[in-house]
Amino acid sequence: MTDQEQHSFLRRCVSDILNGLAGGFTRFSGPSRAAALVAPTPESPLYVCDPQRLLRGHEPIFRQLFLDNEDWRHRNLDVLRGRRFIDVLPLPDPDLSGLLASGASSGPVFFQYWFTEEHPNLCSTGPSKCWLEHAIWRLTNDLASGDGNFTGISGDFLKEYATHAVRDYIIDRMNALVGWDTPLRIYPVLDAVLMLSETREEGSWPEGELLFIDPRREPDLEYLIRFDEAARPRLVHYRYVRKMLQCVEKAARFLVSDGQSVLGICGGARPHFSVSAEFLGHRGFIRINKDKVCSFAEGRFSSINYRPTLVQLEELLLECDLDPGRRFFLFRIVTGMVYHAQRQKHGCTLVLDLNEKPEKITGYVLNPPLPLAKPAMLHMAKSLAKVDGALHIGADLHLHGFASLLDGQAFGGENRARGARYNSALRYSREHPNVVVVVVSADMPVSVLYRGRDRSEDEWRRQPQAGSYPLVPLADWVA
Repeated sequence: MTDQEQHSFLRRCVSDILNGLAGGFTRFSGPSRAAALVAPTPESPLYVCDPQRLLRGHEPIFRQLFLDNEDWRHRNLDVLRGRRFIDVLPLPDPDLSGLLASGASSGPVFFQYWFTEEHPNLCSTGPSKCWLEHAIWRLTNDLASGDGNFTGISGDFLKEYATHAVRDYIIDRMNALVGWDTPLRIYPVLDAVLMLSETREEGSWPEGELLFIDPRREPDLEYLIRFDEAARPRLVHYRYVRKMLQCVEKAARFLVSDGQSVLGICGGARPHFSVSAEFLGHRGFIRINKDKVCSFAEGRFSSINYRPTLVQLEELLLECDLDPGRRFFLFRIVTGMVYHAQRQKHGCTLVLDLNEKPEKITGYVLNPPLPLAKPAMLHMAKSLAKVDGALHIGADLHLHGFASLLDGQAFGGENRARGARYNSALRYSREHPNVVVVVVSADMPVSVLYRGRDRSEDEWRRQPQAGSYPLVPLADWVA
């Protein structure tokens, strides 16, 4: 191939993988972006492919690492010469704030890094890093195969990589903790967890814990009930295992499996290594020992931990003219109320009135206002949030009203797909510039509205995806 054809093929491969990563991470972790840094040979320019501006703001560190110092062009040459053409040599994590990264050198691709966002509500970064590692293998394989044998499936494969990423991370941890020769197989475990999560028993979602252990560690268990070997329920019999989960609902005991059958019911101490599925109704969590790996709901895995982060609210409060103590307690009050609403599975609206004298809002006006710094009053406010309408919270940390009605003039920035609560709050925030409105939906999303704009939505999320993206030389990109 000519140089132009090779560059076009590289661009096509990188774009295909970026689309797959962005689509897959969006389903796994919420709206996500992806970017790449690629140099196909030691002599070629270092290219940046960042179609959604993920890397913007990190230009100084990129200049320092890769332009001011070009040792990276020579550091791994001798090592690569002693390896097979297709082998990859991992590169160190650049530790960029707010980003997850994975890089490697290989024969087909001398230098590559892949990036995505490190969301604040991840159960673990492990599966996402394994996902990025596989992107390295996909590009290496695509360029090694060449244009004539290019299948174009890397993007589609990475888009559906969630279960594989979870499995890869569990395998990595398991190998580190118990060695390479354990008979516990992870794919059947993950399949069983997803099937059980979708199986209702008499109309109820599953609750309880199912522990998966290395069969060699079975003698270490403290059995409450141990099933005879011939009568053990097989893990693939999902409905029967679902019935057995009722024995450990809302209890400290748990079912134990070796990955093939349910061995019995245990309590007390656990083995040195275990993988557990904690079922909490319509969702649950996968853990390695006590560490969360991912969550699951509606038949698929996710990285989110279902706890509100409210990063956008924290940023807005930092910009406001409030003393640090009041800012801290206001954020703490709102976070507690949002988390309570999510646990109770109801929606609510919180109006944070940052004016010195709170505005008048139609609804139940409290006189005197309730001091939310007192735990008893905060608990009452959480109950009042269930009533239709908004809670009116002042910068003085008092609740000034509840069941408040919000409205305003219609404008072009509304999103009719989000419902009446969201859009009425959006209109109100547009007409009251010193007010922040937090909207909690019953199906979990939290929106932070300020001056008619949803601060939890970024402009890049509305940008259409293109089929192929430009590869920009790093020297031009940082300029």
